[in-house]
Amino acid sequence: MRLKVRRAAVALSITLFIPSAYLSTAPVVLSQQAKPPSEPGQTPSTPPKQEAETHVTADQAKELFRSVDELIKFASEETGLPVQHEVKRTLTTRVAVEKYLNEKFAEDEDAKRMQRGEIVLKKFGLLDHDFNLKPFMLSLLKEQIAGYYDSKTKTVYMLDWIDPETQKPVLVHELTHALQDQHTDLEKWNNQTPADPSHNVNEDNDHLAKDELDTAREAALEGQAMAVFLDYRLKPNGMSIIKNPEIMERLQDQMSGADDSPVLARAPLLLSESLLFPYKDGLSFEQDVWMDKGRKAAFAGVLDRPPASSWEVMNPRVYERNEQPPLLVMPDIHPLLNSRYKAYDIGQVGQLDLRILAQIFGGEGAAREFTPAWDGGIYWAGQRLSAKTDAEKNSTNSIALLYLSGWKNAASAHGFALMYAEQLGRKYSGVKLDVADQVPASALGSEVIYNTNEGPVVITERGKLVFVSESFDLETARKLADLLIDGQGTGETRTAGVTMPDTGLSNSWVKFMHSCGMMKAALLH
Repeated sequence: MRLKVRRAAVALSITLFIPSAYLSTAPVVLSQQAKPPSEPGQTPSTPPKQEAETHVTADQAKELFRSVDELIKFASEETGLPVQHEVKRTLTTRVAVEKYLNEKFAEDEDAKRMQRGEIVLKKFGLLDHDFNLKPFMLSLLKEQIAGYYDSKTKTVYMLDWIDPETQKPVLVHELTHALQDQHTDLEKWNNQTPADPSHNVNEDNDHLAKDELDTAREAALEGQAMAVFLDYRLKPNGMSIIKNPEIMERLQDQMSGADDSPVLARAPLLLSESLLFPYKDGLSFEQDVWMDKGRKAAFAGVLDRPPASSWEVMNPRVYERNEQPPLLVMPDIHPLLNSRYKAYDIGQVGQLDLRILAQIFGGEGAAREFTPAWDGGIYWAGQRLSAKTDAEKNSTNSIALLYLSGWKNAASAHGFALMYAEQLGRKYSGVKLDVADQVPASALGSEVIYNTNEGPVVITERGKLVFVSESFDLETARKLADLLIDGQGTGETRTAGVTMPDTGLSNSWVKFMHSCGMMKAALLH
């Protein structure tokens, strides 16, 4: 979906803390752990004084610079990707990193898309209405960044406030990105998402066909880099993720990164899941392909034929079989809507988006139930032409939304429709079932109408499809339901016919965060 955290996370290459029980080196800790709260009735202890930040010495910097060549050699041997030329390297300061992140937010196209999509995420219920995206994201990135490779300058950046031994595993991760960049130009390879909203049916379906490409490609890049990172940490014990695949189950549970990260601990689920998806799911994808097809297929092969959707990343065997992801069709809705709405956003609700939505709406159990039953999803958001002021345009009341989801069976479709209806109160006030205007259920399907403070919500079920209209008037909602559902035909769900899908709900978040460098959250601990 465009709800995707479109690289908005400034591509923060996440660094995970690895349990010392599994590794020869001590766990990496990049910030102090907070002390547990005092027991009731006890006097709170005086918080420890924060130690003054230390900086890398001149001798340490020389050693760190020398280590780059040794570490990239390890990454090359691990991946089979040759070192084609020396990688530029520089030691940067906290002030410079913060300047870099601020500039990213101001200039990066994915950051702009992410901020633009904030209002749609709130309309979906994936963000609270009072959440303020930009300051939170800047705080998160400043807390999380552990090092980064810039594909524009072809430079790996090391941080002068983190000691060299802590940075070396991060460097291995980032130098893997440098090797990927030398194999395939990441500046061209990574950015496939159309920049602007679509304005006709052909552009709509082009956007949808390209919607999840960047999310899937970020997962491939980070999954490869995480595999090298972990093997570098495991090597002193004679272990690897291929020789000891059982270790992955234990390590996956450690990939939360929030224990010593106060900002990440407060992050909305959409944000934290989008941040971790490329590292966690990307790593599992990479391990499976490596074990099934060998190193060449897992590294050069994935770069040459990357996955095209979060569905393929979450189901590596369908990628290996070269199956195409389910893709619903957007009919021509513009003649019906263009006189009242300006196209604002369009995208897929991919399997990752659905997993996040189900977890927010129904908890872990709902996510486990509905994620495997997902069989495609698309959405379109329009902004009322009557919204003139900034206040009006920044309100979810200015947005009307349609969402069509496909399911592997009618039971899952019905269960999802019920869950979605039950959660309308998290997005709207004054939610009330409208029985007077409701069409009686028939063999063709069923319709349920709710009145809310932002207009009607209509949920229509027909077989394996669920259509949701939010804030369109009832007559328009019914016409849209017929257009969208009938537009899918009676056969199997159409599959993506191109190799480069666009961006879904979380895509810009995923892309942006991981364009920023490696994150502490990826450092197993």
